Amino acid sequence: MPDVPPPAATGDELLKVLSALGNPHRMRIVAALLERRNYVSALAREIGISRPLLHMHLQRLEAAGLVVGTLELAEDGKSMKYFDVTPFAYELTPDVVARAATTLTEAAKTGAEKEEAK
Repeated sequence: MPDVPPPAATGDELLKVLSALGNPHRMRIVAALLERRNYVSALAREIGISRPLLHMHLQRLEAAGLVVGTLELAEDGKSMKYFDVTPFAYELTPDVVARAATTLTEAAKTGAEKEEAK
């Protein structure tokens, strides 16, 4: 079966992905997870940020579909959450942005207006 390109991202999806990647910590997290999957404590040490801050960034990346977390049991019975990068590819051209803009929901438009007001 031939490879079928993924459907174009909606405006809301594209905003979520671009927003998630619009932070240097999150970009470094994706880069680190591309090398190997990792659990929260080790990833926090590798990136050089606190675990609570890392959790916040991982939640944002996970909500955008860029990483996925799975709970696993360590040999000592301790529960550990491992994260992996989810394969993704987005084409970003003026045409793609224009098409995505036509699909923005009212919530996304309102959210952008609130962001601008800050």
